[in-house]
Amino acid sequence: MAALQQTPITFQSRSPPPTQLINGTVAKLSYSGGLKLPKLTLKLRSKRTSRRGRGRGVLGAKMADSAAGSYANALADVAKSNETLEQTTADLEKIEKIFDDDAVYDFFVSPIVSEEKKRELVDEIVSSTGIQPHVANFLNILVDMKRVELIKDIVKEFEKVYNTLTDTELAVVTSVVKLESQHLAQIAKGVQRLTGAKNVRIKTVIDESLVAGFTIRYGNSGSKLIDMSVKKQLEDIAAQLEIGDIQLAV
Repeated sequence: MAALQQTPITFQSRSPPPTQLINGTVAKLSYSGGLKLPKLTLKLRSKRTSRRGRGRGVLGAKMADSAAGSYANALADVAKSNETLEQTTADLEKIEKIFDDDAVYDFFVSPIVSEEKKRELVDEIVSSTGIQPHVANFLNILVDMKRVELIKDIVKEFEKVYNTLTDTELAVVTSVVKLESQHLAQIAKGVQRLTGAKNVRIKTVIDESLVAGFTIRYGNSGSKLIDMSVKKQLEDIAAQLEIGDIQLAV
């Protein structure tokens, strides 16, 4: 993985650098999108989940996780040496959002699309997002090694490495509507008190099924949940009514 530190690719940044929320300090993480895929004659699948899981047994999953971990650690080593851990984390969040688009993912993993066309799209991603040269170089390495299908796993593994290195707790806040910055800051401080972590990073998710309120997941792999949603309250009320009906019937 030493190639990550060689032949850096330099591009012109067109977007402001992303920031994040740490220790209750409000920040922004955004990507405007707008990538234009080259016109191709192949038919792109609309869903990614079935393809990624197909033929990937327990051994295959372990090997993929190991490979993703190796790439993530290599990228983290470069980021540490450049003192750009924070910015690299923000860059990977941009990339993760881009590859959530099935058309982008399918384009990069397709054996029909040439390496040259994939590199051209990497160039467009870089110019659209302003990601750092070593992250751009990393994407090109994945193209060269034909391992772009690992990108989501690599992002997750890098996140784990980053959290360990910086004593950071990740909290995923799910709400019906976008929460105000001051509310996210309060949540970050609350999670910090609960965990004792030096830093807290907030990721936000919109879920209209919650009706109102929000949920917070934190801890190892999101194992701990604080549910402040109306959906949960309604479910609790419904459960109590069912129990009451049974008691009345008895």
